[in-house]
Amino acid sequence: MKQDIEIRTADGTAGAAVIKPENGAATDRGVIIYMDAFGPREALYQMGQRIADAGHVVLVPDLYYRSGPYEPFDAKTAFSDESTKTKLRGMMQATSQELTARDGAAFIDALTREGATGAIGTVGYCMGGARALTAAARYPDRIRAAASFHGGNLASDAEDSPHRLADKIKARVYVGVAGVDNSFPPEQSARLAEALRIGGVDHTIENYVGMAHGWTVPDHGVYDRTGSERHFKRLLTLLEEAL
Repeated sequence: MKQDIEIRTADGTAGAAVIKPENGAATDRGVIIYMDAFGPREALYQMGQRIADAGHVVLVPDLYYRSGPYEPFDAKTAFSDESTKTKLRGMMQATSQELTARDGAAFIDALTREGATGAIGTVGYCMGGARALTAAARYPDRIRAAASFHGGNLASDAEDSPHRLADKIKARVYVGVAGVDNSFPPEQSARLAEALRIGGVDHTIENYVGMAHGWTVPDHGVYDRTGSERHFKRLLTLLEEAL
């Protein structure tokens, strides 16, 4: 069951969807879905419902709220149309890791008000992958599971790269990597694994051979049903065990 809400943050008001189990079952476990580049839309809400039906209150916040109102982006064409690509890249650049991390407190408060008073998990796709890990580092007392699927720049040279925060993460971490992904090449995977191991983080990094960046999300042109089902199995197991 999906309900649209508004969340007051330090910088304004973020739209969000709260999704609860269809059977109405009560649960105190929460999950934040950190969106991919194309924003909140039906594909993410469907994924959120599946996570909710496994026994969670799910929050899908709009990370682009600082950019003002916008129409949903088409995941298949947004980067092939020049005008759309320019707008989208501008919104991505205006939504920094630090700003999203700061929003995490308001997101957690929103989940708590919706009944998720216990442990919280985060899962991010594409640009959301790094944000899911960063949130785990910023709010270790509540976030006990963090997952990234085809997340980019998880261990880059940037100052805000999440691998630099590994020693602050108390959550169990799962990273699902596209078989070939220029945004997260093998050298970054190795760097992330080293940082997590040194930081004492319980983690798994798994390579999805043959899958392209974006394979998990149904409205992506590279969506792969078999690979997506595998991702759900890994994600729901992580949430069940860690939360």
